[in-house]
Amino acid sequence: MSQDNGQARWQAIWQSRSGVAPALLPLAWLYGRISSARRWLYIKGWKSIDQLPVPVIVVGNVVVGGAGKTPTVLALVLHLQSKGWRPGVVSRGYGRQGTLPLEVLPDTPASECGDEPALIRRQTGLPVFVARQRAQAARALLARHPEVNLIVCDDGLQHLALGRDLSIAVFDDRGVGNGWLLPAGLLREPWPAHEGSPFSPDLVLHQTSQLHPAHQASATSLPTFFAQRSLAPVAVNALGEQQALTTLAHAQPTAVAGIARPDAFFNMLKAAGLKPRHTTALPDHADSALYGDLLKHHKGTLICTEKDAVKLFELARSQGQTTAARTWAVPLVLQIDPAFFLAVDQHLEPHRRIRPSA
Repeated sequence: MSQDNGQARWQAIWQSRSGVAPALLPLAWLYGRISSARRWLYIKGWKSIDQLPVPVIVVGNVVVGGAGKTPTVLALVLHLQSKGWRPGVVSRGYGRQGTLPLEVLPDTPASECGDEPALIRRQTGLPVFVARQRAQAARALLARHPEVNLIVCDDGLQHLALGRDLSIAVFDDRGVGNGWLLPAGLLREPWPAHEGSPFSPDLVLHQTSQLHPAHQASATSLPTFFAQRSLAPVAVNALGEQQALTTLAHAQPTAVAGIARPDAFFNMLKAAGLKPRHTTALPDHADSALYGDLLKHHKGTLICTEKDAVKLFELARSQGQTTAARTWAVPLVLQIDPAFFLAVDQHLEPHRRIRPSA
């Protein structure tokens, strides 16, 4: 069973300047003009920017689809805590029901807050708020948690209404694809960005897998750092049990991924020595009903991403211990160049006065 939703087809189109892509250039031109006009309104002050009383770090993409924002946020907040900061996290919460600010608690269903905010809350224990307007989410978070002295925004490079003190653009192996704007290419905004221009990212983090070398098409004069993604050697099931990933290879599991690029996960499994019996690609931020259908149709071992587990584990446990025991997730390990964190610290140095003394 596969719910490809056309994602793979579009990814292929966006990597080439032949085929369908050139025919979409008029729409890409229109998209670029609208985007530029919107930025101009903010630069001229005709649209207001909400500046918060604490530093704000925005982690996002200039390309469509997941490029590793959430793993970067998870690694970043752990580093910030080690430096004495007390971070909170805000997000739009894609796929959630409702638009008003909501605090994400350990038991908040992903349908109410979004799968990525739920994952961040459960893994870090930090205050996490979601809202359509990120500034609203941030102000609600600060009102509820006055101890928080730094906000990390998961996604939002194009959400210009939220003021930021540091912005980080994350790339993956796709780089910038064919270099064209949507819908002819991957780009949400022109790249390379002009260093020093308003809303330009301050840092670039380029994530690579073990299968492919870094894509140099995202080269820029901005400070650029690298990180390597790999799967953890241990998987965990819906009961909290752990097992070596190599042991699961004998079960010939069905692999499922409801992320922007499911094939990236499937390829990483194969590189780790697993040969899934089937692969099931679900739409990014897939509805819980699709995960329910998956559990109904596949009675053998299932293996998924941590993001899928936010929804899949809850459903598996509701169907009993046997189903929960055969439903596994593999954590993603992100090894980031230490120089990246040093650059983050340097950007935050002027804001150290905001941080309470230890």
